[in-house]
Amino acid sequence: QMQLKESGGGSAQPGGSLGLSCIASGGSLRFSNYALGWFRQAHGKEREFVAATTPSGAVTFYADSVKGRFTVSRDNGENRMDLQMDTLEPEDTAVYYCASKYSLRREVYYTSHADYSDWGQGTQVTVSL
Repeated sequence: QMQLKESGGGSAQPGGSLGLSCIASGGSLRFSNYALGWFRQAHGKEREFVAATTPSGAVTFYADSVKGRFTVSRDNGENRMDLQMDTLEPEDTAVYYCASKYSLRREVYYTSHADYSDWGQGTQVTVSL
């Protein structure tokens, strides 16, 4: 089982930027064999998909609500995935989670939280004046 830990959450004003990181540790399989994703959950709402990347990192996919504003990337050599969030909106306020799923396929990504097996503890992002 892989352990995931998010960092970088905090507060920003509308139009501002924040960056999140997710560091993986443990597990017996290589980090580059895992598809990764970011999800978020606002207070009183269900967890929703934000962004995903394939095991190789060559392909990324975004929710419509963040497309063009958020950028997901990964560094398989450092067991890390990042989420750069620009032009933040109050609606981006949520707890952000990273997740992983083992995959033998190199260019596959997942958008459903049910597909992922390992999760971080989450980091709070608050966007307000």
